[in-house]
Amino acid sequence: MGYNTLNWQIDDRVLTLTLNRPAQLNAFTVEMANELVDAYQRASEDDAVGAVVVTGAGRAFCAGMDLSTGGNVFGLDESLNPSLDQLDTLWDDPAIVNGVRDTGGRVSLAVYDCKKPVIGAINGAAVGIGATMTLAMDVRLASDKARIGFVFGRIGVVPEACSTWFLPRIVGLQQAMDWVYSADILTAQQALEGRLLKAVVPHDQLLAEAHALAHKYIDQRSPVAIALMRQMLLRNHAMPHPRDAHAVESLAMLHTSRHDGKEGVASFNQKRAPSYSGRASTDLPDFYPWW
Repeated sequence: MGYNTLNWQIDDRVLTLTLNRPAQLNAFTVEMANELVDAYQRASEDDAVGAVVVTGAGRAFCAGMDLSTGGNVFGLDESLNPSLDQLDTLWDDPAIVNGVRDTGGRVSLAVYDCKKPVIGAINGAAVGIGATMTLAMDVRLASDKARIGFVFGRIGVVPEACSTWFLPRIVGLQQAMDWVYSADILTAQQALEGRLLKAVVPHDQLLAEAHALAHKYIDQRSPVAIALMRQMLLRNHAMPHPRDAHAVESLAMLHTSRHDGKEGVASFNQKRAPSYSGRASTDLPDFYPWW
């Protein structure tokens, strides 16, 4: 399917997903949110996709929510006022999905559930949702021209896109508090020093570096093992006891040792490249998803 706010391009198993509203600095809209959710779900089940690189068209990554729209600019229904219990009970009700659950959060959960590594290639301004949408990604690279800001306090709202879960886990609680309270616009170097980024690279090398990293993650790797590893790392660290991680790891090891693990061991012993046959779309173990 085609998208109005995104470009979808697969090259050698790497999907480049480009936010594509360059005249508006790729400002975020409800339509973009819905298209991103669809794109991540589609990529998760597409065996032609090994990894996802997300970037922006033009000179910005995403300049935040498009505040020029009429009504509630965040796309929320102000006539609704559910309690937390009601929100949980009606989680998938269309009125709640479209009128109460924040659009960025729906995108972040789609990234979180994805079976493929997701790499952010932040090519320019990334503020508000432009910053928080990257937090559910596995790794963030940034151009030396990038600027990043958690600027919600400047307009009297709160962080969204599950960022109050992700940001402290990535950079630590004190750094997260400082960035959110101050609403400063960070240089790429400041974001790197604060541990938000894996690397800062010259602007004209950003996509090449992101694609090279994607291939490092997926070439000669089992798609089934990658899907399991990604979800194990994302979810097991938040479990209450290491025994819970041990249980999941035990079943995952049992499954992979029966399948792609046999080819991996054989290729190691025979000193050749592996040829894995498992598919993330069809060959995950019966206990997946375990959460």
